[in-house]
Amino acid sequence: MSQCHNHKVSPREKTIVRVQDPRIQNEASWNSYVDYKIFLHTNSKAFTAKTSCVRRRYSEFAWLKKKLQKNAGLVPIPDLPGKSFFSFCNEDFLERRRKGLQVFLDKVVHMTVCLSDSQLHLFLQTQLPVGHIQDCIQGHTPYSVTDAILTYASSNQGLVQAQEDDSIKEPSLTISYESMESSSSAEGKNQTLSDKHALIIHNSLKLCLSHSIRKSFC
Repeated sequence: MSQCHNHKVSPREKTIVRVQDPRIQNEASWNSYVDYKIFLHTNSKAFTAKTSCVRRRYSEFAWLKKKLQKNAGLVPIPDLPGKSFFSFCNEDFLERRRKGLQVFLDKVVHMTVCLSDSQLHLFLQTQLPVGHIQDCIQGHTPYSVTDAILTYASSNQGLVQAQEDDSIKEPSLTISYESMESSSSAEGKNQTLSDKHALIIHNSLKLCLSHSIRKSFC
């Protein structure tokens, strides 16, 4: 059961979400995939962080739609762009998919039933892989939904600021970082951002706990 924000969209609240910069990850590998940068800027009280920037792949969008639909009941969730057998190197295909994902998120972030689902917030405002999002929602992690979002927002502050500045001049950033979807064959050389994110949260909570023991507050 997802934690809920129970928020109704106000006419004065604005949320801008952009899907940009498709990039091939693990290129020349059997498990290569394309992920997209998602930049969000909002003044909505529904969101814990007012700006965020993450990267997600199509399969993670598909996971999100499935979860949102399950919790929305009879309220229809917008469709995703369809799957295709076109090559990742086909720029027209990538652009059509990017536009389809953009339309999907534009609609979702303005639906009250979706804004009440913490899975959407963790998807948009943390780089946790979907398995960790599920664990967090179910209370199986040492950090809460808010902890995860605030910790990522703090660690990602510079990138978000760069995105805000750059979005005025150009449609996309040249900064690159890996998607958080972990793969068994991708383990080894470099620590993924999901591991780093989870470690940052763990260390922050550990430090907070030690201060709490000594000072009785964090």
